[in-house]
Formats: sequence, structure tokens, C-alpha cells
Amino acid sequence: QVQLVESGGGLVQAGGSLRLSCAASGRTFSTYVMAWFRQAPGKEREFVAAISWRVGNTRYADSVKGRFTISRDNAKNTVYLQMNSLKPEDTALFYCAGRESPIITTTPQQYPDWGQGTQVTVSS
Repeated sequence: QVQLVESGGGLVQAGGSLRLSCAASGRTFSTYVMAWFRQAPGKEREFVAAISWRVGNTRYADSVKGRFTISRDNAKNTVYLQMNSLKPEDTALFYCAGRESPIITTTPQQYPDWGQGTQVTVSS
């Protein structure tokens, strides 16, 4: 059974930075995609970024391009989301998600594995 555990959320002022981590365990991750989604109160869960485990291909939502960077540490089975130039509209519960496939998708329903979420709050 896959376990995904997020950490690194918190409260930051607009323009600041945070780095989220997602530690994965419970399987081999050679053909796996890991993604970050976020959900703000009253809104649907939305795609943020994803990375393919083996090749390292990445994909970003337009709203975070140039500000967020997703990366992975294969030895630690951990994915990171470096978030810079944070804006109040980035405030949300951020989730790590995974799927067994080399293909990156942006639809949350196509990810069977989820973490518990970590809160990011950006003050203006």
C-alpha cells in the first residue's frame, strides 16, 4: 500500500517562499508519476505540478509557471515543490498524489494515491 506524507506547509507573507515535501513509501516508483494538487475553500481541487519518476518530465499549471518548481530525490523517494513569489491566491490545502504510469495527467480522478494534505497560507 502506497503512503504519501506531505510536509512543509505554513504561513508566509506575499512574495515569500515555501518548500513542500512528499515522502513516498510502499512500492517501487520506477513507473510512477507524482503530482501536487491544491484545494482552496469552496473551490475544486486543481492541478499544480507533476513529475515522472523515471525520466523526470515535468508539467505545471499556467498559474504557477515560473514561480513553482517540482523536483524529486529518487534515493529518498521524495518529491519537492519549491514555491517562490507566493501570492494570497496560492492559499490552499496542498496534496501530494501518485499514479502508476509514465504519463502525466492533470485530472485528480486519475490519481489513486493521496496524502493527507498540508496547509499553505499566504498573507497579503
